Amino acid sequence: MQVGLFIPCYIDQLFPDIGFATIEVLEKHGVAIDFPRQQTCCGQPMANTGCKEDTRPVAVKFYEIFKDYPYVVCPSGSCVSMVRHNYDDYLAGRPGFEELKQKTFEVCEFLTDVLGVDRIEGRFPYRVGLHNSCHGHRGLRLGQPSEIVAPPFNKVGKLLSSLDGVQLTQLSRPDECCGFGGTFAVNEEAVSSRMGLDRLSDHEQAGTQVLTAADMSCLMHMDGLIRRQRKNIHVMHVVQIFAGRQPPF
Repeated sequence: MQVGLFIPCYIDQLFPDIGFATIEVLEKHGVAIDFPRQQTCCGQPMANTGCKEDTRPVAVKFYEIFKDYPYVVCPSGSCVSMVRHNYDDYLAGRPGFEELKQKTFEVCEFLTDVLGVDRIEGRFPYRVGLHNSCHGHRGLRLGQPSEIVAPPFNKVGKLLSSLDGVQLTQLSRPDECCGFGGTFAVNEEAVSSRMGLDRLSDHEQAGTQVLTAADMSCLMHMDGLIRRQRKNIHVMHVVQIFAGRQPPF
């Protein structure tokens, strides 16, 4: 099976190990990967700020680059949600666009829903707190939101819990927003920081050693607060854990 790998711009520029970890995890499960070098951003920063015409050429470029791949995989629920739920304004009616939306997957979602993976081999003997990011949890339905009365499920949590030695910490508010929200963190700095500190307080009370998520944007926001407040929590993207990376304890 071959996939086109889409790496978010902030991961490419700031957290490249997440991209390498994604490759390692996919190849471990028999996936052949192609990384088109001409790829850029998904356009979400511009779209969230209301700059629709600046978003259009970026969306068109994504479509032209990835439309012919059998699958597109990305280590970001936020970017995948952008493709599935916000590209219609720019690409509706183009040949293959509906198929492109359906075959673009967040990496954990791809592992569970396409490859049928229910266990990750490896050992991670730490207390892990899972942040259920808004776009992935609610936009992509990686898990059951707490406001919906239905049988619970969590695709990322299921994979995490299969690791030997791991302990998933129990939060009082398991799917509350971290406050990042892209440009919201810039325009509403005080509110954004307060929300992030609330989330970290929940993790501290639960005994989290390693804070993880399927979106590095959320983790980047909380990691900044962790470092400024000198909190004893280490941040790792979930694919880094799956790839066997260990925290520097």
